[in-house]
Amino acid sequence: MSHEGIRIQSEEERARDEEAQRPLPRIAITPEKVRVLLTEGKGLEIDWSDGHRSAWSFAWLRNACPCATCNDERSQQGRKPGQPKPRVAELLPMYTAPAKPASAQAVGRYALQFNWLDGHTAGIYSWDFLRRHCQCTECRFERGETAGAPN
Repeated sequence: MSHEGIRIQSEEERARDEEAQRPLPRIAITPEKVRVLLTEGKGLEIDWSDGHRSAWSFAWLRNACPCATCNDERSQQGRKPGQPKPRVAELLPMYTAPAKPASAQAVGRYALQFNWLDGHTAGIYSWDFLRRHCQCTECRFERGETAGAPN
C-alpha cells in the first residue's frame, strides 16, 4: 500500500523483499553452458556452475524484459516479470506472431541481449536476473509461485 510516495509494508513483505535482494553465491550465477534455441524457437537453457539447470520460453523472456521501459509498463499494470500483457477483447482478434528473437549476443561476461523480431532490443538479461527468475518447479515453489504453469 502506498500514499504520496510512502510505501507501507508488512513484516512478511519486507522479509520477502530482503530475501529477493540478497546476493546470490557466485557459483549460482555463473553459467557453465548457455543454449539459445533460436532455430527450434524454444527459448533459453542454462546449466549453472552449481549444477542447477534453468529454461525459459521466448514468450516468458520477452514478457520479462528487464529494460526500464518494460519494467515501468509492468509496474503500472501490476504485472510480474514474464506475465503477459492483458489481451484486449476485440471483435476480430488480430494474429500476433509468437515472441522470438532474431538474434542474441553476450554482453560482457555478465548477461545476454536479445534482438526481438518486434524490434525491441533494449533489455539486458543478466545472469543474476535469469537465475532469480528461474522457471523450474523447485525455484518457482521457493518463490511462492505455485499457481499456474510457466510460459
